[in-house]
Amino acid sequence: MTSRDKILNLFRSHPDQYLSGQEISRTLDISRAAVWKQVKALRDLGFEIEAKHSSGYRLLASPDLLLASEIENRLNTRLLGTSVVTYAEIDSTNTELRRLAEAGAVEGTVVVADRQSAGRGRLGRRWESPSGVNLYCSILLRPDIPLHQASQLTFLSAVAVAETLNDVCGLTAKVKWPNDILVGGAKISGLLNEMNAETEQIHFVILGIGVNLNMLTEQFPQELNYRATSALLESGRPVDRLLFLRSLLEKLDLFYNEFLRDGFVPIRRRWESLCNTINAVVEVDMGNLKLSGTVVGLDPDGALRLQLENGTVERILAGDVRPVGE
Repeated sequence: MTSRDKILNLFRSHPDQYLSGQEISRTLDISRAAVWKQVKALRDLGFEIEAKHSSGYRLLASPDLLLASEIENRLNTRLLGTSVVTYAEIDSTNTELRRLAEAGAVEGTVVVADRQSAGRGRLGRRWESPSGVNLYCSILLRPDIPLHQASQLTFLSAVAVAETLNDVCGLTAKVKWPNDILVGGAKISGLLNEMNAETEQIHFVILGIGVNLNMLTEQFPQELNYRATSALLESGRPVDRLLFLRSLLEKLDLFYNEFLRDGFVPIRRRWESLCNTINAVVEVDMGNLKLSGTVVGLDPDGALRLQLENGTVERILAGDVRPVGE
């Protein structure tokens, strides 16, 4: 933890109180000059810090910044957030967390970036990642589960994102198989889960999550081949990114512990309750094959169950699902 983070934590633990430079210096074992330097750096980042002669410093307000100390502050989780690493800019949070995981990072490590220069979506697509508006994060899991159950974690993260959008932003988010979250039929979030495993042993799973929170219409690329939206555009209200991230991590933590204890069934039920194509007639484009039928749920491995007109049920492992007539 940096001196800046330690000073922030001190302010957080003494709300509405003045802390003298001497007291901060003594508590953190740094010089008075270092205290002043860190306070100035915090002000430059947008923190409102009052300085009062003979009393010291007091934190009045914080900007909407995704800093490790701010994320960890009041985070109520058992596992996720054990370690939080934040960047102003990085190529991809998934790529960075893979580096950390291969170097031995602990389960529950979270990587967050304010901007990604090479954000990735499903099928190698680029995920547009402007700074200061959205959430881009990756979470490291090391589950002791059979290899074939790893795909179930995608549905766990989809449920957590959708429920957080609904609870924090007041939206009606729905999930779309296999890993999209929609509001009003437009994509608001995407998931990219990656795994490192051999034979039947999982070394780690990375949950990659991107959520459009405060993005404006003009910030979306014109060449998108799908409709996209943000929480701000849908609700008309800006989203506190720190609050959203803390809420998301707490929900993920709750669902992950439930998954390890009770298996996939509770998560599958939640996912199906959030899916607006359950019992709907859809078309599935699998590239060289197209099918139409009624979505009747998920198999335990996450395959989509599609009932054809003749009554047979097909297991869909990959493809693009669209309601008929859309």
